Amino acid sequence: MQDTHITLAHGNGGRYMRELIEEVFARHLGNDNLDIQADAVSISLDKGEVVFTTDGFTVQPLEFPGGNIGSLAVHGTVNDLAVVGAVPKFLSLNAFIEEGLEIAQLERIIISLASAAKEAGVKVVAGDTKVLRRGEGGGLYLATTGIGIRDENLKLGLNLIRDGDVILVSGSVGDHGISVLLAREQFGLRGDLQSDSACVLPLTRALTGLPGLRFMRDPTRGGLATVSHELQRATEMGIRIRQAGIPIKDPVQSVCDMLGYDPLYLACEGRVVAIMDPDQAQEALAIWRAMPDGSEAAIIGEVDAELSHVILQTELGGERFLEELEDDPLPRIC
Repeated sequence: MQDTHITLAHGNGGRYMRELIEEVFARHLGNDNLDIQADAVSISLDKGEVVFTTDGFTVQPLEFPGGNIGSLAVHGTVNDLAVVGAVPKFLSLNAFIEEGLEIAQLERIIISLASAAKEAGVKVVAGDTKVLRRGEGGGLYLATTGIGIRDENLKLGLNLIRDGDVILVSGSVGDHGISVLLAREQFGLRGDLQSDSACVLPLTRALTGLPGLRFMRDPTRGGLATVSHELQRATEMGIRIRQAGIPIKDPVQSVCDMLGYDPLYLACEGRVVAIMDPDQAQEALAIWRAMPDGSEAAIIGEVDAELSHVILQTELGGERFLEELEDDPLPRIC
């Protein structure tokens, strides 16, 4: 394939499309379950409960410090499986490619996607490509479907949360949102901050053996504040978050202070929020802190049945309502 940029011919079903699939996608994603000649594939699943998820990715720019839309697509999908207690096994991938995208950039993204899938232990077994006319897309959109297996005896859910349960987060918040913002070089800002985009399966697996684990969620769009509101609505109990306990990197806080953002509403792509029985919260925290991706883990709050809102306890000892997100602070961050 000698072309340097995507043309409409790469989506017409002919030679150009075949070469694109063979030389970019199948070349890097190939495995024993992937058959680019078939309209469907068969897969073998381990014993357990089958868990299924789907997601879409439209991040701008396509490449950012700490990752790109390819690795993000894998992490976003496998993390949705991991936080419900499943072990990710298989992915499908749909690529919507805009006419004019540089093929070298596309290949970098697919190489990154393949590396992230290998690290997470999942196989891309099916997919499709479509080419959009110039101006109809953001360069590249990806859509994924994930399948995982969960132990049938593992019980997690919002309905299991009780008054007094403790809220933990596995690491600093807002890293992904601010790293994408800096990659756009908007407002004349630059920095060395890396996205936290990563597979959280080691973090979730480390806690699933604890009987006091109630629920897990990855705080992506809308960040920690949005997860807190989901908990409040589902449980009809209040959520108290302590500002002093929330891990936030200095560069994240500095950019937020300058531009008026709140890091509690910014997306994370490699963090876990866990709700634990208070008797096992310290044990869970110690387990996470002993892991490379959990070294900044912290206990940040608790469920309080005497409250009816999400309350932020400030560093000065005051309290304020943590309002539900309405505006979109950072478009296309995942």
